[in-house]
Amino acid sequence: MDLDDTQEQAAYRAQARAWLDEHKSQAPVLDGAGALQDESEIIAARRAWQGKLAEGGLAGVTWPKDFGGQGLGPIEQVICNQEIAKAKVPGILDAIGVGMLGPTIIAHGTDEQKSRYLGPMLHGDEVWCQLFSEPAAGSDLAAVQARARLQEDGSWRLSGQKVWTTNAQFASYGLLLARTDSDVPKHKGLTMFIVPIDAQGVTVRGLRQISGEAEFNEVFFDDVALDADAVVGGVGNGWGTAMTTLMFERVTIGLGSEGMGYNSNRFAQAIAADADARRDPEVRHTLGEIASELLAVRFTGYRTLSALQKGQVPGPESGLAKITIVNGAIKAGDLITDVLGPDALSEDGEWAYMISFLPGLKSAGGTEEILRNTIGERVLGLPPAPRLDKGIPFSELRSKETAAA
Repeated sequence: MDLDDTQEQAAYRAQARAWLDEHKSQAPVLDGAGALQDESEIIAARRAWQGKLAEGGLAGVTWPKDFGGQGLGPIEQVICNQEIAKAKVPGILDAIGVGMLGPTIIAHGTDEQKSRYLGPMLHGDEVWCQLFSEPAAGSDLAAVQARARLQEDGSWRLSGQKVWTTNAQFASYGLLLARTDSDVPKHKGLTMFIVPIDAQGVTVRGLRQISGEAEFNEVFFDDVALDADAVVGGVGNGWGTAMTTLMFERVTIGLGSEGMGYNSNRFAQAIAADADARRDPEVRHTLGEIASELLAVRFTGYRTLSALQKGQVPGPESGLAKITIVNGAIKAGDLITDVLGPDALSEDGEWAYMISFLPGLKSAGGTEEILRNTIGERVLGLPPAPRLDKGIPFSELRSKETAAA
């Protein structure tokens, strides 16, 4: 379904399609015959391709023109994503930076930060990672324990650990949430920092997944020195700054379902290739349920697009799209495995990676349990879950929780 509601949007689609037709021969080949195999070569090629996309106006579509973007709306961004998918070429390498962290710096950064970081980010010269999750904090983002201590000269010293960090192994910078004041309630004592990944005291270790890949990392910070101008959004304002990042993260995941390849047509084609599965009423019923859920996500996404296009801020309901997409795709993977048998897990096929990767995606962009709680409380108006930590200084939380147990 095209989104060309206006002549301007139709013209933009034609422009994007023409540019891709002209330049797609320069795109890196990641699958099939002639695909790049070496990881360093893949990263280098995708960096260069992102630069090409930026030059063609197909990266940072919604970024203001002052920062190298096109100054267009979210519908044009989706149009761009659709045309890239139709051209069967890779999208940008740094979707985290351009889609989530760049907009955060645009909203909260200083003029100097915008001038220094946004251009190289947009063109793929410097890749970014998101340093939020921690081993001890679980799904409670406000419970981060990475600590940044203010020095007499105005600089900071950072210590702690982050985990499940995508792209840290080749990132230049990360946007990190740290605790700067333990004597106030946990949501109020946080600050956001820009951290160079090559700084002394930063260690990146890959986490091997069941898929065989190491897309995620744990990152350690051992008394890392940060300049005073590393703060984004102001000292103590880290929670509000982080909410901007998470808003863009959940919208990106929710609206990017087709680009992620999790659509019912693709699943139906795999199942229809088996004659017995085509005639099996239970298989057809299950596929119909999956297709209905993913179709509902698509039209919910269109409503979100309409709200964004009008300048409205998307609410917590965006998290529901993420939950539905991931669970629908997991259910589709299970169905494909039932139909195709062991062949579905062949390393040469298209399904083995998806089937092994998807369960981990349930935690990306906020765990399913946290998102369901948020939707229940803020969308459905259900009573909130009891919170023992409300209004208590972070430094006292452990003793309070121990006493309650």
